[in-house]
Amino acid sequence: MSDRPRRPLSVVVAGGGTAGHIEPALALADAVRRLRPDARITALGTARGLETTLVPKRGYPLELVPPVPLPRKPSKDLAALPWRVVASVRRTRQVLKAVDADVVVGFGGYVALPAYLASRLPGTRVPVVIHEANASAGLANKVGARHAAAVAAAVPGSGLSGPVIGMPLRRAITTLDREALRAKARAHFGLDPDAPTLLVFGGSQGARSLNEAVSGAAAGLAEAGIGVLHAHGPKNSVDVTASRPPYVAVPYLERMDLAYAAADLAICRSGAMTVAEVSAVGLPAIYVPLPHGNGEQRLNALPVVEHGGGILVEDADLTPERVLELVVPLLTSGERLSAMSVGARRTGHADADETLARMVLDAAEGTEGTQR
Repeated sequence: MSDRPRRPLSVVVAGGGTAGHIEPALALADAVRRLRPDARITALGTARGLETTLVPKRGYPLELVPPVPLPRKPSKDLAALPWRVVASVRRTRQVLKAVDADVVVGFGGYVALPAYLASRLPGTRVPVVIHEANASAGLANKVGARHAAAVAAAVPGSGLSGPVIGMPLRRAITTLDREALRAKARAHFGLDPDAPTLLVFGGSQGARSLNEAVSGAAAGLAEAGIGVLHAHGPKNSVDVTASRPPYVAVPYLERMDLAYAAADLAICRSGAMTVAEVSAVGLPAIYVPLPHGNGEQRLNALPVVEHGGGILVEDADLTPERVLELVVPLLTSGERLSAMSVGARRTGHADADETLARMVLDAAEGTEGTQR
């Protein structure tokens, strides 16, 4: 073994596009830094994704590459796909060489496929580690998994071989003490400090059906003594009259940790990141899967529902009347909520970030403990 000091590890994370791809990539980056403080982390992203805001805010450099959206149906976009792939792979390879990458960690999305392809090119040859967040693996991760050094999944049944480790999450979420933060959280949002509180959110962009159903139930919720914190999305709005307890409507939640702490129950979509965070903090939830796509959102929520931590409601069935039928009995039964909270936590994986980080270090170094 050489006595030369090892050079800093260079890790490239590819998870741009949506928060569901970006947040686990950043959680993994944080975990690598905890295990290897000298590690250099570089994030790949596109100019039109949320990563242009989220990545710099977390203190990591961002390198932009041309996006490669994968059309599901024949179209002009499909005809242009080969040229887009070539341009994106060329740019990605430049980044990998410039940062002297030791390993690429992919989370799916627009930048993952070019990262996987660039890592295989002669003169680059960088090991790849893949994390699949959804219950049904996306095309990019299916392609990348064929030559990956390691593959991990958040939930069972993704279709990719590899251990189920859960979703890498921020430590602000996995260490969250909702009860201890409740008073501070409700004061932060201007909520009633004592009223049972419903949290409503439809992802970073909001969800119109959730907005309409819950705002339509606002009068009934107030009459039942229930407060509401509703993130309706930056391009949407909800029309509710002032009430007691307050119905607080905001475009976006910068502090999801405080939102979770303020709430007793959530109504939300069931994207992989949402389900992982909500269950990790033990928040009972009514999951309303996105009615489009291949049904992966329903599959994401099923393990939590089967453990008693949530309820599934189809998007078309979510009406103001249905909201009141479900929410009022739940928020007036502390015993039921407590049981649901325990059920939700059973499906969580608080250490997924460091588990994946160790897989990444092993892939980069060949075998654990090998000196670079």
